[in-house]
Amino acid sequence: MTVTLLIIDSDTSLAEALATYLARQQFAVDIAGCEADAAGLFERHAHKIVLADPIFAGRVKGIALLRRFKADQPLTQLIVFTAEELLAPFMEQLGSDALGFLSKPVNSLALDHMLRQAREWISLKSKLDRYTARLDDLHTAQVSYQQLFDEVPCYISVQDRRFRITAANRLFKKDFGTQVGAFCYEVYKHRSTQCPNCPVADTFKDGKPHQTEEIVTSRSGRQYNVLTWTAPIRDERGNITQVMEMSTNITQIRKLQDHLVSLGLMLGSMSHGVKGMLTALDGGIYQLETGLKRQDPDRIQHAFDQIRQMTDRIRKMVLEILYYAKSRELQYREVDAHRLARTVVATVYPVAERHRVPLKTDIDPALGMCEADPNWLQAALVNFLENAVEACIHDRNQSDHEVWFQARPDGPDRICFEVIDNGMGMDRETQEKMFTLFFSSKGSKGTGLGMFIANHVITQHGGSIRVTSSPGQGSRFLILLPRHRPDKLPASELPMHEVPPRNPEPDQLHIDPPAGPLGSPNCAHGDDSP
Repeated sequence: MTVTLLIIDSDTSLAEALATYLARQQFAVDIAGCEADAAGLFERHAHKIVLADPIFAGRVKGIALLRRFKADQPLTQLIVFTAEELLAPFMEQLGSDALGFLSKPVNSLALDHMLRQAREWISLKSKLDRYTARLDDLHTAQVSYQQLFDEVPCYISVQDRRFRITAANRLFKKDFGTQVGAFCYEVYKHRSTQCPNCPVADTFKDGKPHQTEEIVTSRSGRQYNVLTWTAPIRDERGNITQVMEMSTNITQIRKLQDHLVSLGLMLGSMSHGVKGMLTALDGGIYQLETGLKRQDPDRIQHAFDQIRQMTDRIRKMVLEILYYAKSRELQYREVDAHRLARTVVATVYPVAERHRVPLKTDIDPALGMCEADPNWLQAALVNFLENAVEACIHDRNQSDHEVWFQARPDGPDRICFEVIDNGMGMDRETQEKMFTLFFSSKGSKGTGLGMFIANHVITQHGGSIRVTSSPGQGSRFLILLPRHRPDKLPASELPMHEVPPRNPEPDQLHIDPPAGPLGSPNCAHGDDSP
């Protein structure tokens, strides 16, 4: 590689001799005998090496010039050669700006050594510039990649084999947080273990993309329907080291799906359950007929109980389907909240008594009046209370179960209904999904509409539901309802909140069970109530 070199010396013959010597070493040499010539040549060629004697016409004029060269071109290598007695002052003035200092006459070995150093510095700097340019290109590519990664309008996370999040884009961080190293199943679903049928696990296993549809919960508590794809990330050897998971929010699409199509799908999935109930109803009718013929009271009573149970289940299912199939406005009127609460207890009490689950109530007689649709509000409260009883019935881990139902004023403008059980409880994922359409923890015994409709009814009334539960520790539902008809607000703007659990003492809530269709007078308010 030819290196440009500028010799500055007022001794023209010496400069020419040095130029001849350096040309043999493949330098492209220019000569300047004065300050003006040196400045012009350097401006045009930006020489890599300057070999200069700062003495012009017996005066020190070159120091300022050399400093200017170094300021304009910091990578230019300066070598000073001058009379020996001037070396020390020049060293003080130029310091590290100069690569080296030589005395006249110039020692060729010393000059060659300094030129080699200069060439090496120039070569290293050239490589460094190339590497820097490449790094700049890489940085630009990385910035572009990061911008694309961040601006993609879907949730993107990168996970390792332990399902820990190692990277996430801006939308993911906005809705789910910035916890690098967190488990994806904790962030997305608040689970403590890996999700079943995990597409990330499947991609790690077979190296192929996988697709699922999931319901996830953001850090604000909002639930989203997402369509998820996965893709493997491989190292230079082709081994899968991480998996990228991309989730598109399709909540609005799901909300805008045709209502009747959804209902048709639900009815199809319920056909087996309906068939079973009709078969059981036929069996009850047969037992009733044979019991009447044989005059067998026990058989008649058993048949009657079976028919009533199946009729209640069919009635409940039909009402839920009708409510969902037909979007209806609530029929508001003045309601005696105390009487409504007693009716709710009276409706559920036979089920609790039949399964030996104590139903303890505390209904304040001063509940007063409220504006509500009594039919649907009662149905919603019954649903919460029935679920509490069923949570105790299906809990096999303990036998000492109880359900509490409270109704009390909450200030002048609200009524509080509270349902508490010590049954099987729910994990966080179940709590977050319990009010979603068609979600049921009862298998084929449930329509997946009950809690969805109950939540919808409460929010239509302008109320809110607060849920606290944990597996094996029971559940608590706090339903807050305004006394007066609310402004028409979309249910999506009435969020559900969690509150800390409160476990009331049984003797504070216990009263005698209801005796009639609306309960006994004691059912309204126990003497030992708080």
